[in-house]
Amino acid sequence: MVRTKVVQTLYAYYKDGEKTPLRARQELLKSYSDTYSLYAILLDFVNELTRYAREQNEQASHRARVTHISYTPNTRFIKNKFAEQMFQNNALRKIMANEHLEWDAGMSAVSGIYKELIESDFYKEYMALKETDYDTDKKLWRKIYTELMTENKILYSALEELELVLDRQNWTSDSDEIISYIIKTIKRFREDSDANQELLPMFEREDELDFGTELLHQALAHKDEYQEMIYSHLKNWDPDRVAYMDKIILLAALAEIINFPNIAIEVSINEYIEIAKEYSGDKSHIFINGILDEILREMKRNDQLPKAMTMR
Repeated sequence: MVRTKVVQTLYAYYKDGEKTPLRARQELLKSYSDTYSLYAILLDFVNELTRYAREQNEQASHRARVTHISYTPNTRFIKNKFAEQMFQNNALRKIMANEHLEWDAGMSAVSGIYKELIESDFYKEYMALKETDYDTDKKLWRKIYTELMTENKILYSALEELELVLDRQNWTSDSDEIISYIIKTIKRFREDSDANQELLPMFEREDELDFGTELLHQALAHKDEYQEMIYSHLKNWDPDRVAYMDKIILLAALAEIINFPNIAIEVSINEYIEIAKEYSGDKSHIFINGILDEILREMKRNDQLPKAMTMR
């Protein structure tokens, strides 16, 4: 995620043309904060969906009373033990309050995904069980996130609205990756977890923030040098025909390979190939892998590599 944010920041920086390196650094830091806000609001979806389901139950009960129809609501979902833990979680409540996060502008996702949920086989099976335990309740929410919310157009549309209202960026493009963090968070919870259960931190390691800001700095400071390296290995390619995102990914990759000797070259290459698969064209990862391979072979021949590399 740190590398992705650097690539996104570089892309916006060079597209704008009027930003300063200081402004780019500020935007990188904001992007980290925005992503953590997305983590919080997607985690809070547990509470919003449960609240909406409770309202649906209450409305159904009211209609039954008015029409004198016998009706016994199934309250299993709205009494889900994991959902109750999320509602009480102090860390989540604090983030939501401090960042002024709310689902008001994204309620279309709540109602839309609820409709998809009650029509799903796994929900029907859950509601029909004779009895459930904590693990069953938690498993249901893992399924909701993995099977209903990943690559969900209703959710994407709602996040676009929320981005505008809450002044955030890249929520739609980052949502599927953040959902994988939500799954990790769910796994952290236990039946005896209390309101002080910790959530995932913004960074997995303390040095990730420093790594991201330094990577951005090196990419900006040596842009002309690295761009020349890229262009000199395009062979029959016209630089103007190379996708802009591909140029940015190559720029960030070279900045990391050359300036961070403690990171294995193979690790760096693989990371940027994955970014290309996610954010650029269908064959961009092949193109980027080929250009990096050519550049690194030449650097090795000239004894310019800052670290050892196993040539493929």
